[in-house]
Amino acid sequence: MSIFGEIVNKLFGKAKPDQSPPAAEPTPDPVAAQDAAPAPAPLADVDVAAVMDQLVSESGETLNWRTSIVDTMKALGVNSSLEHRKQLAQELKYDGDMDDSASMNIWLHKQVMQALAANGGKLPPDLAA
Repeated sequence: MSIFGEIVNKLFGKAKPDQSPPAAEPTPDPVAAQDAAPAPAPLADVDVAAVMDQLVSESGETLNWRTSIVDTMKALGVNSSLEHRKQLAQELKYDGDMDDSASMNIWLHKQVMQALAANGGKLPPDLAA
């Protein structure tokens, strides 16, 4: 499973515990989505902020998922190591310098939020832009 697929499945699973996660992994790139096999199941209007805020609360840690990809991944229980983030960056077609982790992390957070929204996740206005 892709790292982005793991993020979506954990978010979806937490939002809809009585339903199975999507059968296919969402494609964050709309152009790639046209070339992909059957369309993946959307997040079905999952309130991303509500789920993430709940996960942060349950974690007992001070995590800022709204600005940090590392904290987003930690809240979801996804490996947030640099190696894992580099793999996620490759999945999402990052073309910047992966040795500049600060820039990569900012880009990753923005791309993950956009991909969640593109797949049916509802984001707060400050993250939906």
